[in-house]
Amino acid sequence: MEEMQEFSIALEQTIDDYLGREPGWLRRDAFVRAAGDYLVEDGTLEDLEVCYFAQPVGRSRMEVAGYSVSDDGRVLDLVSVYYGEHGQTISRDQVRRRLNWTKLFATACHDGHHLRMEESSPQFDMVQDIHSRWHDFGKIRIFLLTDGRSTLQELPAEELNGLPIVQNLWDIERLRRLASSGRQEEPISVDFEEFGEPLPCLPAPGSEGDYQCLLTLIPGKLLADIYELHGSKLLQRNVRAFLQARGKVNKGINETIRKHPDRFLAYNNGISATATGATFEQRGNETYLLRLSDLQIVNGGQTTASLHHAAIRDGADLSRIQVPTKITVVQPDLLDQLVPNISRYANSQNSINEADFEANSPFHVELERVSRSVWAPAVLGSTRQSRWYYERVRGQYNVDRARRHTAAKQKSFDEEFPRGQRFTKTDAAKYDLTFRQLPHVVSLGAQKCFQWWTLNVLAESPTVPDENYFQALAAKRILFEHGRAEIRKLNPGAGYLANVTTYTLARLAAEVDLDDALATVWRRQGLPDSIRRAVAELSRPVRQVLLAAPGSGNVTEWCKKEDCWKSVLDISWASPLAKVATQAGK
Repeated sequence: MEEMQEFSIALEQTIDDYLGREPGWLRRDAFVRAAGDYLVEDGTLEDLEVCYFAQPVGRSRMEVAGYSVSDDGRVLDLVSVYYGEHGQTISRDQVRRRLNWTKLFATACHDGHHLRMEESSPQFDMVQDIHSRWHDFGKIRIFLLTDGRSTLQELPAEELNGLPIVQNLWDIERLRRLASSGRQEEPISVDFEEFGEPLPCLPAPGSEGDYQCLLTLIPGKLLADIYELHGSKLLQRNVRAFLQARGKVNKGINETIRKHPDRFLAYNNGISATATGATFEQRGNETYLLRLSDLQIVNGGQTTASLHHAAIRDGADLSRIQVPTKITVVQPDLLDQLVPNISRYANSQNSINEADFEANSPFHVELERVSRSVWAPAVLGSTRQSRWYYERVRGQYNVDRARRHTAAKQKSFDEEFPRGQRFTKTDAAKYDLTFRQLPHVVSLGAQKCFQWWTLNVLAESPTVPDENYFQALAAKRILFEHGRAEIRKLNPGAGYLANVTTYTLARLAAEVDLDDALATVWRRQGLPDSIRRAVAELSRPVRQVLLAAPGSGNVTEWCKKEDCWKSVLDISWASPLAKVATQAGK
């Protein structure tokens, strides 16, 4: 009960954080964002756009709290919400009712409900986007997020307009287990007998006590089926493999599948995987693999995705394809120690940088260390200094705070690391790419933005973050969030605040001496009036460009295109920006 109480308090604090940053959100929306973050980091969701929409439908209603479309366009994820229960038990009928509301929303999208909606709103963009992509969908997944408790164990598979629907319930207890497990993902277990037959395998002799290696051949169809069931979550422990599999298909692999399936074993290097447990059966002189616990593919993401794509999209026959596979079974307590190295060395044949390994990469570890050692200047009128807290792993701030077991020590922690001075990996990517003048990449969403940053900034130009780097990053955070607040005051309750903010500040970065401006922001721990006025003035024409989306008029999709950024660069802006740089220190 104590663990649940601590988790609930931390969750409500996170909700408060989001409410302070998102105009017009209710606690319901902030809960969806906070709970959704756990599922995105877990890999259960690829991404999530929080967008609440509800409307009566006859004697019922349609309702949705957010959505996402997978990178390959095949999976539509819809999020339903039931918030405000504070750990109370919710009935099965309540669960089914809300899931049904979301199915009615999906039906409305299919039927073209956007034609009856007001244009240029995030809700219109969502409905229109789903409608325009419907013909590509192969599956719909519905996630009900709730702060209540449910005893419902299974939800039936259903269909909607010929599409299978997979329903998922994430109640407060399941969210707590995910958040407090110390893991970045819920483990994937595979029972090969459920897929048909166990796999003959060869345990490597001489394996030491902390790991065991197995060699086997996985049928191509089986591998594609496993990927269909679990998606990119199979690849969470290797960001390079994870990114390779997201919507990209290797032409060479695809050609072998189509023209020479019997040569696949000869042409393909296979995959490497890890697990924390394996169940075997001895049949005569042969060993068969029955089950794997906590399966992760650490090399071969592109092979896996290409087989899946060929089977699902192209209808390819995978019956003659065998995929060579090495499986390393690691003790659970050594998972975080051994798996990153297995992943790293398994990918050594590719051009891969240490920064590709996400939270555990040397870049992020060092950025965290620096953040704990750098004091920020005292705000004008105060003598008290504080630090900016880089949260390398989700929930780390709350864990660090909870380790201070007395109220006095927690108060001291709050003074040293104010909650409002905390930012995450995805935040860092958003701030950095905004001031690198890539607002169209930022507009892709938190996870895709972070992945782009990882491969195209951290991997291409390896950096060891030092005090100066961290100060500049924190200054970008201050400039972004204060600029966002200024834009919000000008347009209270208006949509597309995130897009207008990143585009406005990217354009500002193109006009000022950025290093000088960031140094001033860091010294002040706030914005000079000259920059504040420039942000407010520039945001008006930027908003007009974003809302004038060509073609379909979908503002959200328009903001993701480089042409949108070029249009913002073409804005004729008469503000005396030259003065901004010279006055920044005044």
